[in-house]
Amino acid sequence: MEDSQDTEYAGFWIRCGAALIDTLLFAVVISISMTLIYSDAYWFNFSSNETTLGFWDFILTQVAPIVGTVWFWRRFMGTPGKIILGLKIVDVDTGGKLSIGQAIGRYVGYIIAVLPLCLGIFWVGIDKRKQGWHDKLAGTVVIRTRVTEAVNFKSNENIS
Repeated sequence: MEDSQDTEYAGFWIRCGAALIDTLLFAVVISISMTLIYSDAYWFNFSSNETTLGFWDFILTQVAPIVGTVWFWRRFMGTPGKIILGLKIVDVDTGGKLSIGQAIGRYVGYIIAVLPLCLGIFWVGIDKRKQGWHDKLAGTVVIRTRVTEAVNFKSNENIS
């Protein structure tokens, strides 16, 4: 685990920022992939009553997000948005990487957290360890390293 004086629990707003980055990245990847596979049918399939365009639509929009998210959590301790913002998802007791069970439990926990008007997500803003219901269920916390950099000025030049 990292030195506790260099880390802090990541709060609601920075985690929202990470989620926004993840959503935008996911939308770009899915849009490009689906356009390459289904061409215009992906964008102009309004008249169809089908919920999915086919096998690849199901895989890319339903399966890949689950597998990808769990893989990122296990491999990099966060999704791309969390990595970009310097956040890590860690085990609440050890500060180490998540087990596969914790990662899957955390993903399922998101579903539970959003059902009652996203109360389990907003819980991050009031919890002392900044844990949402999904974190509590999986035994995880999201942390960030405080980066302190000394200010270095050029030599004191007389401006007068």
